[in-house]
Amino acid sequence: MNQSQQKHIRQAAVLGAGVMGAQIAAHLVNAGIPTYLFELSAHGKNKNANTQAAIKRLRKLKPSPLACKAVADRIVPCNYAQHLERLSSCELVVEAIAERMDWKQSLYAQVAPHIKADAIFASNTSGLSINALAAVLPADLRPRFCGVHFFNPPRYMHLAELIPSTDTRQEVLAQLEAFLTSDLGKGVVIARDTPNFIGNRIGVFSMLATLHHTEQYKLGFDVVDALTGPAIGRPKSATFRTADVVGLDTFALVVSTMADTLPEDPWRTHFHTPDWLNKLIKNGALGQKTGAGLYRKKAKAIQVLDRNSGQYTDLDNTVAEEVQAILSQRDPAERMRQLHDCKHIQAQFLWSMFRDLFHYCAVQLESIADCARDVDLAMRWGYGWKSGPFESWQAAGWSQVLDWIREDVQAGHAMSSAPLPAWVDQCGDGVHHGEGSFAPATGRFLPPSQLSVYERQIFPLRVLGESGKNPRSDGDTVFESDDMRCWHQGDGVLISSFKTKMNCVGIGVLDGLERAVREAEDHFQALVIWQPGPHFSVGADLKAAGLALKEGRSDEVLQLVTRFQQATGALKYAMVPTVAAVRGMALGGGCEIVMHCAAVVAALESYLGLVEIGVGLLPAGGGLKELALRCVSDAKGTDSFPHLQRYFEQVAKATVSSSAAHARELGYLRPADQIIFHERELLYVAKRKALAMAGCGYRPPMPGIRIPAGGDIAIASLRMLLENMREGRFISDHDYAIATRIAQVMAGGDVDRGSPVDEDWLLRLEREHFIALAETKKTQERIAHMLKTGKPLRN
Repeated sequence: MNQSQQKHIRQAAVLGAGVMGAQIAAHLVNAGIPTYLFELSAHGKNKNANTQAAIKRLRKLKPSPLACKAVADRIVPCNYAQHLERLSSCELVVEAIAERMDWKQSLYAQVAPHIKADAIFASNTSGLSINALAAVLPADLRPRFCGVHFFNPPRYMHLAELIPSTDTRQEVLAQLEAFLTSDLGKGVVIARDTPNFIGNRIGVFSMLATLHHTEQYKLGFDVVDALTGPAIGRPKSATFRTADVVGLDTFALVVSTMADTLPEDPWRTHFHTPDWLNKLIKNGALGQKTGAGLYRKKAKAIQVLDRNSGQYTDLDNTVAEEVQAILSQRDPAERMRQLHDCKHIQAQFLWSMFRDLFHYCAVQLESIADCARDVDLAMRWGYGWKSGPFESWQAAGWSQVLDWIREDVQAGHAMSSAPLPAWVDQCGDGVHHGEGSFAPATGRFLPPSQLSVYERQIFPLRVLGESGKNPRSDGDTVFESDDMRCWHQGDGVLISSFKTKMNCVGIGVLDGLERAVREAEDHFQALVIWQPGPHFSVGADLKAAGLALKEGRSDEVLQLVTRFQQATGALKYAMVPTVAAVRGMALGGGCEIVMHCAAVVAALESYLGLVEIGVGLLPAGGGLKELALRCVSDAKGTDSFPHLQRYFEQVAKATVSSSAAHARELGYLRPADQIIFHERELLYVAKRKALAMAGCGYRPPMPGIRIPAGGDIAIASLRMLLENMREGRFISDHDYAIATRIAQVMAGGDVDRGSPVDEDWLLRLEREHFIALAETKKTQERIAHMLKTGKPLRN
């Protein structure tokens, strides 16, 4: 990374311990950055009481803003009256108090004298003017000040908008972009200093346009949500469920702010909320946080508001068959043509919604962003759209859709009569091309950011039309089958990528893993297991195993288990380093593969666990064996039973980690395994890790090591726990039977306590108890239920 783009953040501070401020502080400490969290002084002796209460609330929030609960201890509670001098040790200060210009400016006057001379100062605002905020700062601080808009919740939402003022130094902006990208795992877009910036400007308008056309076509909220969710590549919460989640009062406030701050916007007459929505807010029906809004839950049923009667009714979210047929069209141009031409009101609703969204984005682009790419990525990352508005327009046929928009604007059908800007005719067949995305200010196609931090993303996210490498076909293929591809990029690292559904593991994958180890030992320096998709592996091929058991072919299942153990053993004892690059789910057999690699590089959002009990089985790919070994290692010569009990309870409860940091606490990752924050850096870091290990003279662990078994005494102790759980009806009889067998494997079998056992012994126990469970009727019922419903059966 160029020196000008690198900023080491050793200490950070967040001003404001409200919902956003506390969660920003949480994500900073997730990343290993000690953070001061400031709030107003409390009355009484404990001046930090307000901040301490905010930190306490972090531990209770769901989804958790904390990678693991222990990191909350790295947040240092502070108050403005006593601790402002601490700001002088911070390289980054983020202000995140309430969205009041006067409050923020007053706070800046208070803290500015204490901010370090080379520190970056940023305001987390969702729409206030950055230039107006900067105006009250001392002249020497203005070049180091900008806006940074985290989306809520900060840990999980990928988008971060950076908004420079007219005085912000480019070097400061580049440093903060690099930090947000690599250290905090964000997708960064640069926004102009306009109200609501990019994401909320387009996102809120899209909701307003949908609301307008819902009224125009007299559709129900539930029908509109059925039309504007996954059916068009948007999240399940669609439009009105999203409003309920955000809060109807919050939505109304944002709309009001748009009306106040955008007096020249050609769509300003639509920046208001309807009477029925204002009535809901007045009556305290604010959405999810009050239990009722546009939707409410009654008993187990979800009901929707009928805005005409003001009463809640049962859902009737039916999409017309002809409209459903149009939406199922794979060709986006044909899909849009049919929506445009179809006379059904649902189709006309969708066309009108798209038309006004495209029209608005075209008119506003030059004022809110440098190029179309930033708008599309903001909507993907901030609102969960599969395609941004310009991508959707371009995919549907730029010129044809442009003609339709013009026709509707001239005919008075559109929400605004604002003329389309001249640039829409200058960009050919769309805004995204191989060389970059169209920038109206220059009339040229702007390439993606050239900051060196993006060199760490071997396969960066591309918008439609951009050139780039395909992770499923790039590099040189060493061998390929229906289940796996092994390939390399000429740097000495062999990469193994699964091709099965959800990367499940069957004989084909196991064969491929063993062959990959041999190829790596013979021709490469290291082996990395990395998947192009969002998940590492959901485990063994349950469908194949379930069919074999149903037909009485237990010998085939035993063969699969044996092969699984052989493959994981090959990974563990390979003569070259094997590195698992993990993100998303690594469950059951997927977790066992990870546990046997010499090293792991895991994205923060990695969810590992041995979950086989949910289908009536126990882990038998070496997972229980590895946990037994780790018990002894963790004990460091002391009594290993407390560690055995902890690991046993995790497996018996099918505990899945809530993050990679939590997986480390659970023992599925080791202390030396690395956690990164940007998942698109995963392959880059894993390869660097593997080559470093190879370059340092890597040797695998010595086989045949024996450990003292917990034995009969450990089994008896674990059975006592299970008896209590069964008596309290927390577990079923079959749960008890499975967990008892898990205890027998992890304790090394019914042997004397302390008896030396080796890996082969533990693996044999895994196989025996796995097959014994697999042949039971209740386990086969659990497997069948999981395959049918995707949910565990507790029989």
